[in-house]
Amino acid sequence: MPALTLREILSLDAVRDASPHLLAGADALDRPVRWVHSSEVYEGANFLDGGELLLTNGFGLAEVGEEFRRRYVRELAARGAVGLVVEVGRALAVMPEEVVDEAGKLGLPLVALRRVVPFVRITEAANRAIVAQGLTGPAVRPWGGDHGAALLADLADGRALNQPEVSARSALAGFRPGAGARLVGVSAQGVDAGLGGAVRRLGGHAALCAAFPGDTLALIAVDGGRRDPVRAVQDALGGCGAGVVAAVGHAVAGDAGWLRWSETLRAARTALELALTVASAEPGLVQGALITSSRALALERELTRGGIEANRDRLSHLVEHTLGPLLAWEAAHGSDLVRTLEVHLRHGCSPTRTAALLHIGRQSLYQRLERIESLLGLEVGDPELLGELLSAACARRIVQGAGPAVVQVSGVRSVA
Repeated sequence: MPALTLREILSLDAVRDASPHLLAGADALDRPVRWVHSSEVYEGANFLDGGELLLTNGFGLAEVGEEFRRRYVRELAARGAVGLVVEVGRALAVMPEEVVDEAGKLGLPLVALRRVVPFVRITEAANRAIVAQGLTGPAVRPWGGDHGAALLADLADGRALNQPEVSARSALAGFRPGAGARLVGVSAQGVDAGLGGAVRRLGGHAALCAAFPGDTLALIAVDGGRRDPVRAVQDALGGCGAGVVAAVGHAVAGDAGWLRWSETLRAARTALELALTVASAEPGLVQGALITSSRALALERELTRGGIEANRDRLSHLVEHTLGPLLAWEAAHGSDLVRTLEVHLRHGCSPTRTAALLHIGRQSLYQRLERIESLLGLEVGDPELLGELLSAACARRIVQGAGPAVVQVSGVRSVA
């Protein structure tokens, strides 16, 4: 399907409401429009890449000389602008003759808007129409007419986008986060109905959800008044039922820009991959839904930047260098000292919490900790050693592999 043309843009209701009047470039109205921008004159053509229609309120043309105005039009044409739309009646009583003349010489369509309509209304309508036209074409994305799925795929893949495009596409998909909303990315397996149940449990806030080969992705808007949006989404996902493995990204401001939207989705996908391929730090096999987060797996993500295989030798060396005596003891005695050490470190070296998680008595825990300190020749609680010991224990799980066993029965494990 062909791209939207300048002639079609000028026929949109939002543009017609501004009473457009073509002053030059009538032969170029069938040029395709890639995007519609609004800009002050002093920014000129610096931000154009070609194929754009530029709107300006004319203030920058009101108090400058003829040569500046002509040069401005020449620069727009040189950068491949499709046309120039100028509001008249406020800053400019009429369109300057030299602007009309220069545009005519260059064949650049020049349009005067004779009634005031907010530019944001025009750009939103025009860019939404451009996006809709492109997404129904044959070559953009394999998601058919599902605008939400196409946008989620582009965001999760980190494709080069721009904020006006993302805003228009999200609006086209019906995703309009409220003022102050926080957005949280989700990547999940075993979830049906596009995470709709989780969204309802959050109170019906806006969400983009779509199923893809390998996972279901969602971008969920959470009320900005919630103290911990990540925990809120995790709790909501806990009701998805058995067989679900889901990972939640970090919370970002809804108005922070598309790069932040992309980051939370990509963090969720990375966390899901780790949850499926690396044994959990929590002891024992927990059946049911596994709900984790990128922050819970922050150390795993840092240790595996670039992929597990690319880091395997380095991580194996870290494990052997730091925990070698414990591994040798475990091989000979069948104990669980490394897991004990990691759980103890992850929970603030609290004997009460560690013993409860390991399902052992405190006296048995103290005996294990004494054995660990004796074998390693150090004190587990030494602040200078905590980072290295925890990294090494985490690295051991990574090189061992074996993500969560198949989750089949009720019960939820949530890690944040």
